Amino acid sequence: MTSSPKAPAPDRERSYRSPAGIASGVLLLGLAAWLGGDALVRGEGRTPWLALAGLILVVPLVIAFTLRPAVWANDERLLVRNPFRTITLPWGCVQAVRAGYSNEVLAAGGKYQLWAIPVSLRARKAAARRQARAASEDPTGRTSATVSAGSLRAPSDQAVDDLRDLAERCSASPGAQGAPAVRWAYELLAPSAVGLVLLAVLLAVA
Repeated sequence: MTSSPKAPAPDRERSYRSPAGIASGVLLLGLAAWLGGDALVRGEGRTPWLALAGLILVVPLVIAFTLRPAVWANDERLLVRNPFRTITLPWGCVQAVRAGYSNEVLAAGGKYQLWAIPVSLRARKAAARRQARAASEDPTGRTSATVSAGSLRAPSDQAVDDLRDLAERCSASPGAQGAPAVRWAYELLAPSAVGLVLLAVLLAVA
């Protein structure tokens, strides 16, 4: 009796984040804690209240634009966590993944930016130099076997290539069908709105 062929194992979920964004977020949060904490402890009059309102406004925004952005992808869907929205995109509804001055996904008539995969023109120029150097070292026009193809691409462009490959390979899968789903990050929007209102009130009664 011959055994039936096994189905291919699903890809391990891939994740993409911006190390530079995370580092800058940690730095900005530390700076806010230092300056705001000092104003709260040492400030006089309305200064502690202004510092508190400023922290309530600024801290969620820093988290939203630096620490929060992330992208996860598996065989069934693309999950995009942007500053104020989380978008779930089954591969069946994805029309294109493209890279330009920003990286974005077109799905079901909508356009969604990939904040976690920022475009770096400097990285693209460095990749172009690596490609030119590899071509000059290999007169046949073929990349040397010691140099992987991925190392000749800017990291953000390589990430987009990976996502585009997943979209093309998995779009017809039964488990990858459905419509986009969007959830707003009210846990960040609400405190920022409260901080803005409090700051406006404190400045208005000055």
